[in-house]
Amino acid sequence: MSHKQIICLGLESSCDDTAAAIVRRNADGSADILSNIIHTQTDVHAPFGGVVPELAARAHIEYMDQMVAEALKTAQLTYNDLNLVAATSGPGLLGGVIVGLMSGKAISLAHDLPFIAVNHLEGHALTAGLSHGIEPPYLLLLISGGHTQILQVNKVGQYELLGTTIDDAIGEAFDKTAKLLGLGYPGGPFVEQYAKQGNPKRFNLPRPMKGRKNCDFSFSGLKTAVLLAAKNIQPITQQDKYDLCAAFQAAATDVLADRLKRAMLLFRENLNVTIDSPQKLIIAGGVAANQAIAKKLTALGQQHNFELIVPPANLCTDNGAMIAWAGITQYLNGNTNNLTAPPRARWPLYE
Repeated sequence: MSHKQIICLGLESSCDDTAAAIVRRNADGSADILSNIIHTQTDVHAPFGGVVPELAARAHIEYMDQMVAEALKTAQLTYNDLNLVAATSGPGLLGGVIVGLMSGKAISLAHDLPFIAVNHLEGHALTAGLSHGIEPPYLLLLISGGHTQILQVNKVGQYELLGTTIDDAIGEAFDKTAKLLGLGYPGGPFVEQYAKQGNPKRFNLPRPMKGRKNCDFSFSGLKTAVLLAAKNIQPITQQDKYDLCAAFQAAATDVLADRLKRAMLLFRENLNVTIDSPQKLIIAGGVAANQAIAKKLTALGQQHNFELIVPPANLCTDNGAMIAWAGITQYLNGNTNNLTAPPRARWPLYE
């Protein structure tokens, strides 16, 4: 089975992106993304400053069939050309997950194709294999609006949690900071742009959990510190916003680097390898697109002999291609039928 070509349709609907993609795994193990179609719901949720689950689910219902049709058309394929269907089964907003999962099962049954229920986080965890041909073991930093985790990827299906957030995810903290300052939605890119024009040293913001022996994160206190700093300088000016964004981003980046440094040491201990042995650090999730974070973590990786690998931006955010690739990988591992898989709001990758 490992030496055959597999063409997989992947569906993703765990949050506010309706996505369908077709990925071909070639006989030599290489991959081709034949299509990767994404419908974003930014305009739907922008007036609310965040994702509204019911509206997200309705939009998935409206657009999923269209995304699948467009994915097939772009790839110049029909259902008869497919070997496999994969869809996100969780974790995520339950209403949205149900739409993609049931769509995938329906296509599987209608066209007599094997179906794989994919953990959304595993899609992120294995993306480096799709984009760069990277195979485990490696260290994974998953940073998005809903997740902030450091995982040791030992092999496909075997993931060890080294650190996680005890409150807010980093992407959520970016979005809430943007909302507080009235910058727009989604907030991460706005904060990054504003930070480029600000003084990161003007406001003395905390670095939660920095120096702790574990690898966990906390961003709730940092978010509150931004709120208090903003209240103390009312009425707030444009330059104040630039400086607050710069200070927030610097603090968040320092926390990531500190926690990741600890994880690098723990990763080497677990593998029983020294610093002379080069290792790989994969960054995935929407926040991976932040250039300031990438620069900081690249330098950290060089200090500790970790090569930093960041998949292309369109594969870091939620997408169907990563789900298709994870489905192919699971299928090759002998996982052949998940038609009874339930939708899950919570599904830790390390379970």
